[in-house]
Amino acid sequence: MRAEDLVHFCPPGRLIIGCGARAQLPALLARLGHRAGVIVTDRFFVEQTPWVREYLQAAEALGIATQVYAGGLPDPTTTLCDEATAQLRAQLGGVEPDHLIALGGGSNIDLAKALSLTLREGRPIRDFTGDIGGCRPIPLIALPTTSGTGSEATPGAILLDPQNATKIAVMDNALRPQIALIDPEFTYTCPPRVTADAGIDAFTHAIESFLTLDSEHFERGGNPDPGYSGRSALTMLFARESMRLCFAWMERAYTHGADSQARIGMAYASTYAALSYGSAGLNAGHGIAYAVAGQTHKSHGSTNAVMLPYVLDALVDSRRGELLEIAAMLGLSAENPAATARQVPLAVRGMIARLDIPTDLKAFGIAADGLEALIADGLAVTRLAKAFPVADVDAAYRRIVENAWSGTLSALS
Repeated sequence: MRAEDLVHFCPPGRLIIGCGARAQLPALLARLGHRAGVIVTDRFFVEQTPWVREYLQAAEALGIATQVYAGGLPDPTTTLCDEATAQLRAQLGGVEPDHLIALGGGSNIDLAKALSLTLREGRPIRDFTGDIGGCRPIPLIALPTTSGTGSEATPGAILLDPQNATKIAVMDNALRPQIALIDPEFTYTCPPRVTADAGIDAFTHAIESFLTLDSEHFERGGNPDPGYSGRSALTMLFARESMRLCFAWMERAYTHGADSQARIGMAYASTYAALSYGSAGLNAGHGIAYAVAGQTHKSHGSTNAVMLPYVLDALVDSRRGELLEIAAMLGLSAENPAATARQVPLAVRGMIARLDIPTDLKAFGIAADGLEALIADGLAVTRLAKAFPVADVDAAYRRIVENAWSGTLSALS
């Protein structure tokens, strides 16, 4: 317990984790009184796995009618959402579904979150940018198929607006899934590259939320129901366990994808990380990574990874105690606390390298003349910049970006 904490914790309404847990879903939905649903997924899961077919058969036997939308794509756009809304409303013939099921990675879950608003309201998703204005979304059930994004426990949906090539956020605690069902078996066939990118995304969520701004200092803007509200002893419990599991299983899941124990470990790690950052929020790592993605169009996991060691290095003074906790998980010597804290970013960078992800911005394809734009664009994500627990955020962002380009860490100086 920390007496100074101001806890505002918003997990999914029901959290179910277990191998084969997907078989429970039809009976649970029937028990909750659901009778008409939509599955939001993509062609791969419909055509290459038995999961959709198995669900439809079991749901139909219990009197649950289900439409299938298989048009999900990576990085869903506002246009895709609006087109899917029109298509589904026509197919439903005026019948409003009483639940949506998202099957897939973060992209499919984000699309389903957006559709939970637009299917009911019949309006473009841009109308809901930022605050959803008191609208009540259709209840959502999330079935993640990767161990990384944590979208099954977060309050927002991110979509790309093709009109200006920027991402919009639709945010409200009402968008958190009412049921998050994590079946590790969904991840067993995940390819190595996706496994690594998703895994490091989960780890970044855990460590960033573990080190982020305290809840007592977090700016909530007078919102009585904030989506993010800073770290507390509760969020830090989940972050610790997620990091421990990542250190134990992430590299194993990447190099030995058939290891079911590693897959299960990372499914738990991803969920625990989501329970931490889904209320605590994130900061500079993600803020700058968004800018890196804008210049390189690399995956979200890898853009987080390339920035993470240098963000950690900027916190060796303000978060030394927490870094020493992480050092203990890594088995680092504690003889010299200051030196040990500086070893953590170096050890994390080594882990990222073993996942075959570039470990500096130069190797990542960023030119020297692009650094100023990275700094400016990172700082422009003010929600994340304000949550970075350092005295001078502007100077810290500059130092992080410059060090990430040159590969400079304090442990090596």
